[in-house]
Amino acid sequence: MSDIKTLVLTDRQIRQKITRMAYEIYERNLHEEQVAFAGITGMGHRLAILLADTLAGISPIKAEVIEIVLDKANVDKSEIKLSKSPSAKSHCVIIVDDVLNTGKTLVYALQPFLNSAVKKIEVAVLVNRSHKLFPVTPDYTGLELATTLSEHISVDLQSENHTVHLH
Repeated sequence: MSDIKTLVLTDRQIRQKITRMAYEIYERNLHEEQVAFAGITGMGHRLAILLADTLAGISPIKAEVIEIVLDKANVDKSEIKLSKSPSAKSHCVIIVDDVLNTGKTLVYALQPFLNSAVKKIEVAVLVNRSHKLFPVTPDYTGLELATTLSEHISVDLQSENHTVHLH
């Protein structure tokens, strides 16, 4: 991995993308009373919080946030847990992650919801790298980015100035 970092998205651009994604979520879930944002541990969970807060500011839809706890480095051997079960009013669950690379993590993240009573499951990612090895296509994408397999995307949504870098 190279030490050279290229800024891909600034704080302002990330906030604009989150706002656009929230409006898209609102449009597609207009008749829902409540949606559940299920964010994958780390930046996925942080993005879920930001999307839920933004949706709450632009629509009457109630948004709950759930964390999908898993080990991204060993997702196939990881125990996958939810911080809480989705509310009965959340007929739509939106699985949220920062970067979609091969789709493997998202496929495993679906597992806890497969035997639940949700009406639909959607996927939201900030950056889609399009190196699909698993049948996962995001419903909401902040940025489509063509990268090589050796390149790395880092997302920082924790600090005051959110950033996305390419390494």
